[in-house]
Amino acid sequence: MTVKECYEQMGADYEGVLGRLRSEGLIKKFAKKFLDDGSFQSLKDNLAQRNGEEAFRAAHTLKGVCQNLGFDNLYKPSFDITEQLRGRNTEGCEELFAKVEEQYKKTTDAIQMMDD
Repeated sequence: MTVKECYEQMGADYEGVLGRLRSEGLIKKFAKKFLDDGSFQSLKDNLAQRNGEEAFRAAHTLKGVCQNLGFDNLYKPSFDITEQLRGRNTEGCEELFAKVEEQYKKTTDAIQMMDD
């Protein structure tokens, strides 16, 4: 799967990120590096531990990475959970996290299918 096809499959903004990074090679490099980013796992773990401060930090990081890489599909639910956690309270985050998790899986599955 090409980089553009990967972005189309996940519902991301290929043209926008291409405009910023100016190179399909760079997009591919950073998209592949996303697979090693620990912010999603940190968000999941800290929500389970009810650690609002660290959950907020992880959600905010995930949101920023998604924005930079044009992962609009994952950016939106990451933005929503970041705003919910802004007060550092984890109550009511279950449904929002489920949406983040769904789009995270969609994103990482597509990246893994990208040609090397």
